Amino acid sequence: MGIDLRQRLVIGVASSALFDLSESNRVFEVDGLEAFRAHQRDRMDDPFPKGVAFSFVERLLGLNEVRPEDPPVEVVLLSRNDAETGRRAFRAIAHYGLGIERAAFLHGDSPHDFLPAFECELFLSANEDDVRAAIDAGRPAGRVLGGTVDSDPGDREVRVAFDFDGVLADDGSETIFSSEGLDAFRAHEKANETDPLAPGPLKPLLDRLAAIQEVELSAAGYQPRLKISLITARGAPAHERVLTTLETWGVRLDQVFFLGGVEKTSVLKTLRPHIFFDDQRTHLDRAAPFVPSVHVPFGIKNTH
Repeated sequence: MGIDLRQRLVIGVASSALFDLSESNRVFEVDGLEAFRAHQRDRMDDPFPKGVAFSFVERLLGLNEVRPEDPPVEVVLLSRNDAETGRRAFRAIAHYGLGIERAAFLHGDSPHDFLPAFECELFLSANEDDVRAAIDAGRPAGRVLGGTVDSDPGDREVRVAFDFDGVLADDGSETIFSSEGLDAFRAHEKANETDPLAPGPLKPLLDRLAAIQEVELSAAGYQPRLKISLITARGAPAHERVLTTLETWGVRLDQVFFLGGVEKTSVLKTLRPHIFFDDQRTHLDRAAPFVPSVHVPFGIKNTH
């Protein structure tokens, strides 16, 4: 019987998110495809430097220790390279000891069509076109922007932080804010505080992470490591609808921050998440120098 990925949290990751490919990209942009291929062949055994999503992926795979006979996390490499030039990425994966066994090398094609085939709850890439194509097709994706690579071996937690509107929830409320302003938004949210918002693009990811937390809590002799946080620009009274939505979804988060328009970066610098998802570049551009940051180009704030 084959492996059923539907029972696992599956993350699809491009080599551009997992590794720092800046040197290879420069070769491709300046000298073209054949020079790029030669560059990879000549450096086949030189591991790529770690990229923005590396620490998150490494720590997430580490959660498989909670149930090694039936690991709850799967990471699949989804690459635009052909298999020959993609070999270097697989060798780097082996060098770093990452538990990634599966890959798709697509020879220039966009990976987003294959996300359902691997049951992916998230696709991470540095390629903006690939990420937007995935989001436009209704598939969960985020573009890695930057952030420090935190690999402190003494810190075994996996800290995942989400924005709310346009990420975990849909952007219905943001539409009110964008078209009518803050006062109208607050009035609308107060009037609808008992009505949960519809799910956004990363709600399935949240569900899978919450399920892994349940596995951690039920494992004898295991110290839970996964922590999930919500960081939203909402404040009172608009917070009530967030809490209603989370309660309806049956999700209890470890930390929830209602900032009421206060800049998020200070909280993020203290929280030190291994990945932070937001739909607004204004927040992410400030946060990216300090934490691994991912843009989810969904909804009214990302029309194009």
